[in-house]
Formats: sequence, C-alpha cells, structure tokens
Amino acid sequence: MIRERAESGVRVLILLVVGTMAGAAAFTHVHDLTVAHGQPDWIGWANAVAVELMAIYLGLEIRARRRTGRPVGLVGVLLIAFALLSLAAQVAEAEPSVWGWIVAAVPSLAFLALVKVVLSSEPAAAPVPEPDQPQSDWYDEPQPVEPAPPAPVMPPASVAVLPPVGVVQSNRPQVVGIIR
Repeated sequence: MIRERAESGVRVLILLVVGTMAGAAAFTHVHDLTVAHGQPDWIGWANAVAVELMAIYLGLEIRARRRTGRPVGLVGVLLIAFALLSLAAQVAEAEPSVWGWIVAAVPSLAFLALVKVVLSSEPAAAPVPEPDQPQSDWYDEPQPVEPAPPAPVMPPASVAVLPPVGVVQSNRPQVVGIIR
C-alpha cells in the first residue's frame, strides 16, 4: 500500500515536471513563430494557448466519446491537426538540420506522449451498485417455469406432396430419368 502510493506520487511528479517543461517549450515555439511572422506578442501567446490546449482538450474529448460509444473520427482528425501544428512550430524554430529538427521536436512529442499515456490509462473501476431490493430476495431459489404446450404433430412434407407409392397419375407425363 505504501509502496503503491509512493510509486503513484513519483509518477505524478514526473508527469508534472515533464509536462510543464515540454509544455513551456511548445508554447514558446508557437509564440515565437507567431511573433516572427508579424503578429503582436499577445496574439503569439493566444496562438500558443489555442494550439497546445486544443490538443489536450481533444484527447479528453476522445476519451469521453469512447466511454459513451460515440464516434471519434472528426475529433481524432482535429487532434492530429493540432498536434501537427505544434510539431511544425517546433521544427520551424529549429536549426535547419536533421538533428536540429529532431531536438526541436522532442518537447512537442514528449508532451503529446504524456497526454496519450494519461488519457489512455483506464480509470479505477467503481464498484457496481447493487439493485435496490431487500437482501433476502438476492439469493432466493428460482421459481419453476411451466413447460410450454406440445407443438401440434404435422405429417411429414413428403406425405402431403407425393402420391402414395405405386400410384401413377394418368394426367402426368412419364419422363425418363426422373426419380420419384
């Protein structure tokens, strides 16, 4: 019990530290890219908040929709679009080299990975509430069920369709090769 709580506390602490650092880097890259392309400072922060928090919100929305059995297609496409916007801002701010792009993408990818891990984990199952009935009814013996009345006996289909064996109908042509 103590070990599980300590482990859970360490996981939450790591989640907060990595999430804060990766989020700050991703926010900064989106902000800086927006400002570098002629927008005022406050719009840079507004874009950063919109892009980064939409990815988190859409992840939560997908989780809620899956729990209720609703479709997630459009929400999933939007999540990918906002994740790609964030990633594009990371790469655009990087040194133009493969390693520059990889290093710049790390905060965005780490942030998205954390969101995915947190949102895909199953919540603890709540105990199923018992039906509202007295406890004595829960374990009663099942009541006997009356058997259904027997079905009427029908003659076989061959009796109703075919004439008796040995009787040939005079109005019926005789065809060679047909077996009766």
